[in-house]
Amino acid sequence: MSQKLTVKDVMSKPVSIAKSALIPEALSKMLENGIDPIVVTHDHVVVGTASRRTIAEKMGSKKTGNIPASQIRVATVTREDFTSVYPDQDFELLIPLLQKYKIVVVWDEEHRLIGQVTKGDLLKVVYPEGDLADMVEIAPRIAPEDRVVQLHRRMVNNGATRFVVMENNEAVGIVTETDIAKVLVKMKSEIDKHFENALREVTAGDIMTSPIVSLPIDTPVKKVVDTMLSKNISTIPIADGNKIVGMITRKSLVNSL
Repeated sequence: MSQKLTVKDVMSKPVSIAKSALIPEALSKMLENGIDPIVVTHDHVVVGTASRRTIAEKMGSKKTGNIPASQIRVATVTREDFTSVYPDQDFELLIPLLQKYKIVVVWDEEHRLIGQVTKGDLLKVVYPEGDLADMVEIAPRIAPEDRVVQLHRRMVNNGATRFVVMENNEAVGIVTETDIAKVLVKMKSEIDKHFENALREVTAGDIMTSPIVSLPIDTPVKKVVDTMLSKNISTIPIADGNKIVGMITRKSLVNSL
């Protein structure tokens, strides 16, 4: 690592949304820019972040009932889950911060938002050393017929955000919080009073990413990072032979620094 690098060398252009904006716009902006979470502002002041997970949790909550997604504001999924730095600070300061937070916002001297640093931004300049096997996260196994309402419950209650879909002892797909958020927002935008009944019919098999594109467990870490960044993805299934043994995520990589 170069001691000369500063936050300014690592940060990217900030992507933000007003807390008064609507949920579909926020999710669309996150998907379009390949970011998670997104910075939330009020009168040009950062008030928190909204993530694909908080959107998924909100959209699947019984508290929202049959309220259309187009009537639910970003403020309802905003969390004060961020920290801040200044552009002239040493970039190594970002490592422990991004091990705790999903995003770091960058202020200028007048406390105005001028940049942001995500785990992906950090991995562009530094990646962990060691064996990939030590960085693998174990993902819960589910079946294609498992209901999305069940996955939503596991996400809220247990913090599970990625699932491996198994059929006949073979991994046939993966489901992430992004897949859950997308289907919930879509259904809440198209279906009103019958939303809950319709949602009960949606299964993991309906929304999973399939077929699985994985990397071998002996893949060099740098290649994994390069693959994530070039394809703008946050999760890669890892295989030992023909068996999926877990996932590598940007989070697991940054936590290994």
